[in-house]
Amino acid sequence: MPPSPVNRRDFVRVAAFTAGSLAMGGWVAACSGDGPVGVTDPTVSMGGGGGGIRYPLRIPPVVTPGGLTLTAAPGSTTILPGKNTTAWMYNGQFPGPTIQAASGTSGARVSFVNQLSQQSITHWHGLFVDPANDGHPRQAVAPGGSYRYQLTISQRAALAFYHPHPNMLTGEQVYRGLAGAFIVRDAVDTGAPGNPLALPTGSYELPLIIRDASFDSSGNFQRGCNCMMSGSLGNTPLVNGTYAPYLAVARGVYRFRVLNGCTGRVLRLALSNGTPFTLIGNDGGLLDRVCTVAEIMAAPAERFDVLLDFRGLSAGSKVMLRDLAANWDLLEFRGTGAAGTGSVPSGSLSTIARLSTPATTRRFTFDGTRINGKRYDIGAVEFRVPFNTTERWTFIGTSNGPHPVHVHGAAFQVRSRTGGRGRLYDWERGWKDTVMVNTGETVDVLIRFKAHRGLYLLHCHQLAHEDAGMMANFEVA
Repeated sequence: MPPSPVNRRDFVRVAAFTAGSLAMGGWVAACSGDGPVGVTDPTVSMGGGGGGIRYPLRIPPVVTPGGLTLTAAPGSTTILPGKNTTAWMYNGQFPGPTIQAASGTSGARVSFVNQLSQQSITHWHGLFVDPANDGHPRQAVAPGGSYRYQLTISQRAALAFYHPHPNMLTGEQVYRGLAGAFIVRDAVDTGAPGNPLALPTGSYELPLIIRDASFDSSGNFQRGCNCMMSGSLGNTPLVNGTYAPYLAVARGVYRFRVLNGCTGRVLRLALSNGTPFTLIGNDGGLLDRVCTVAEIMAAPAERFDVLLDFRGLSAGSKVMLRDLAANWDLLEFRGTGAAGTGSVPSGSLSTIARLSTPATTRRFTFDGTRINGKRYDIGAVEFRVPFNTTERWTFIGTSNGPHPVHVHGAAFQVRSRTGGRGRLYDWERGWKDTVMVNTGETVDVLIRFKAHRGLYLLHCHQLAHEDAGMMANFEVA
């Protein structure tokens, strides 16, 4: 389809959608042009500085999926110092509990209970489950309703996550607090006996869910909305729901499972002392080899698995994880001087079979808030994909980028990027389920659906774009 600019009908539709969001539950939005938007509590400094005061990093509790009840409900939590924030949370946690399961888990029963004022459903982002358990918008349940999942997990170890996926309401529900990590493990990833990787575990392995938010003077979320462009950009960073966090670290090697949990913001992660990250994995699990990178550009929903070596960090020394794009201090690492454990692997990490010889090429333009010129129709099936057949999918960013393109039901391999940045990055190696496509860029991926047949989604994970219609149903047949 040729590029198609945002027209008056599109603008009216998005304006109506935004007005409807404002009408629900007293939800407040402040629309603006450039830069971070939303109203800030004047007693809270932007950038998570907190006037030099920092607070212990929250570590979400770990649960298993077998027999789990996951309840989405409003509740009160403390984010800003001395203030209570009304948030929407899974099981009363912000973020939700970290779910952990072994690859090969079969028939794990999870009950989702919706105690929100809106319809909702939970999607398992990065899990390749059958359509009945994927959390498609068609499966959304009304307030007071429930949905029963039976999860069979048969895939490589990886950091996945879970979040709401109701039609036109995903951005609001995620922004209000609904998200959590889901870690899939296998023998390679956890360093079983005889495995030379021996990656950090226990207290040396932590999830980092990075997101932004704006707050009103009472300490409640206030949504920034530049919906046709950058989506909802908050002006205060949070890590694991913690404002201005720090983490005390021993003289050891730590493994951080990093998720960009923002609804619209692209992060540029780096360390304040210039030390590079040891990159070992991404959306789809371990890479084929260790990579060393000075910074990582993370679009919403992208995940990264990194090792940080603090063996030389003395007691009282500090290193800051920063977002260079917003000039934010995200998380301070404080050396304790205590003896630690761990080592940094080098060379090969895992075996990744390369996809090749695509049977066909499909072309998708991401323009305004449409895919191939069409807005999302929840009842339609836009195309059909043959089962267990490799295809080339070409994602073209024609306007309104960046677009973090996400595919349900399978991982893909990124093969090329032309225009714009004009290159691939180390964190785009291996298997991915989300890839960033800027305006003026064309990204080619190879994909093969070999897990399940049925209905899945292709969409932009800039959630304002998704909610305004940048989604398409397709069927694996």
